[in-house]
Amino acid sequence: MHPHRPETGRRLGGIDRAQGIRDEGREVSARHRFFVEAPLTVGEIHRLDALAHQLATVLRLKSGDAITLINGDGYEYLATLTELSPRRAAVQVQERHPTNADPQIDLKLYLCSLKQDKFEWVLQKATELGATHIVPVVSQRSVVRPVSALAAKHTRWSAILREATEQCGRTRPPVLANSVKLSEIELPRDVYGFLAWEEAGEDAPTLGQAVSALCLTGLHVLPPLALFIGPEGGLAPDEVQSLVARGWRIVTLGRRILRAETAALAGLAIILDRCGEL
Repeated sequence: MHPHRPETGRRLGGIDRAQGIRDEGREVSARHRFFVEAPLTVGEIHRLDALAHQLATVLRLKSGDAITLINGDGYEYLATLTELSPRRAAVQVQERHPTNADPQIDLKLYLCSLKQDKFEWVLQKATELGATHIVPVVSQRSVVRPVSALAAKHTRWSAILREATEQCGRTRPPVLANSVKLSEIELPRDVYGFLAWEEAGEDAPTLGQAVSALCLTGLHVLPPLALFIGPEGGLAPDEVQSLVARGWRIVTLGRRILRAETAALAGLAIILDRCGEL
């Protein structure tokens, strides 16, 4: 099941947009991508003062150089810097183009809290792979507890998601949900939830088998999917029972035991591959 994707390889001014645009005969690189939380309109001037230091001092760009802006609306906006100093920046939007990098399925990752570096690494890679929502979860064996401790990290985590979005070609960062206790998770009826559990019996299907079976049911539109990954110490048996009672389907990720961060990325990759998203 491969969802429709818009055409790629659009060109402007005879130059591939991944390379840049022409300005009075010279090619200007537009490889730098920046996420902005503002509507963008072709032909208009937009202030980027919050990015001025990075543009002028870190990247050493100059007025007349081209950059790419994204704001989560599904398009890339090619823009030319019209003003730039370490404290002030402005661009004029030149063109707007759709991108085919945004995921076409709704895929939520429920991830129990891990050690900070590992959790943040998963946030970055999950964005690159194509997760659309990320839900931090506190379980019995979570490293970071309580929920309030995770809430303090959301600003940093949101920045990581935005930066990964800029890097990987997407225009929409994953939605970062508020942290939640495992006991409070409610799986919506229209969502197919897969619980990756290392202690599942031999009768449990692999995640790949479960997703493939869902894709073969003849559905015209794939329903929202969710993947639950436990903490580094694993889920307690009563937690597994609780999740199953709320609609989660137990699956395995193969014959080997994976670390939590490996399981999260392997699981996402399996789902996205079976759904034609890789």
